Amino acid sequence: VLIGGAKSKLFHLKEFGETLTKFNIDYKLVEDVKIYTKFPSRKISDWFQTKRKFNSLISEFKPDIVFIDRPSHFGLAVVDSKIPLYIHLRGDYWSEMKWAKDTLYKLPHERFSLWCKIKIAQKCFNSADTFLPICNYLNKITKTRFPNKRVETLYQGIDPARWYSVDPMNLKHPCVGLLQDANIWGKVKEMTTLTKVIEEMPNVTFYWVGDGPYTETVLSWFKKYDNFKWLGRLDYPDKVREYLMGIDVYALISGIDMSPLTLQEAQLMKKPVVATKVGGIPELMESKKTGFLVEKEDHKTLSEKLSLLISDNKLASQMGAAGREFIKENFSWDIIAKRFLSIVNKS
Repeated sequence: VLIGGAKSKLFHLKEFGETLTKFNIDYKLVEDVKIYTKFPSRKISDWFQTKRKFNSLISEFKPDIVFIDRPSHFGLAVVDSKIPLYIHLRGDYWSEMKWAKDTLYKLPHERFSLWCKIKIAQKCFNSADTFLPICNYLNKITKTRFPNKRVETLYQGIDPARWYSVDPMNLKHPCVGLLQDANIWGKVKEMTTLTKVIEEMPNVTFYWVGDGPYTETVLSWFKKYDNFKWLGRLDYPDKVREYLMGIDVYALISGIDMSPLTLQEAQLMKKPVVATKVGGIPELMESKKTGFLVEKEDHKTLSEKLSLLISDNKLASQMGAAGREFIKENFSWDIIAKRFLSIVNKS
């Protein structure tokens, strides 16, 4: 299996590949853009790349299939090579592109760049052998768009052994921790619900770890609150582990999400969770067992559940312990790798 992905995902893709070796599968992991890319790369030199590196890689490794985590020129090269292409679809690509067009890409050259990216994605999608959406919610969306394609859910895996007790980050208690980037408008806009919660819980400190193109917008919503603190991005996984160890409750306030890895990580760190009931989030936790699901824009219930978990240490501890077991039993890499191989063997 040849695995090609974005730099930000190589850590997790390597875990996936290493798990495959337990089942006598050889793998090779590459950063897709370092092997083959073209316009609209930000580096002009990339526009003139040839397929020399790609062809050499294919010739030497001789993959039976190629697994990618995003549409790209690398994916198109796989299509041209006639090797079966499996796309791990991590989000609702079509909605995300619309949000990007509506909120980020305003200038003509930005719109043209986005148009090119969408065309590349369309070619990858139309030629893919198998879609691997990251949750059942996304599976339904994908099947609607590609009714004649093979579509199989493949969740994000995680290694529970990497998430263990450490010395916690020094935070002000009681506190609620958010760990989510500000990259996609459909996700970010729901964070406005938190403004009313912060007002209703003045004695609780709310910490946000994350960054992205919408960071300044998010901070503008919260700058007047003394009990809201932004920590930026943290080194992964060590500082993230310390942060999760230090918080009392994990909150995921998102307008849409498919399979947020941070929700798995927080539960493995035995933190009770409160999350918006959207997308694939309900598939990654057990409501009323590992935490609570709250409807979008329902600030009253959000405040109520956060207050309950902060005040009831026994309940918080029980939910945290149940959360770790739930993730271990359903999303460890061994389980995900077996699922992947069963999909491949059925093709």
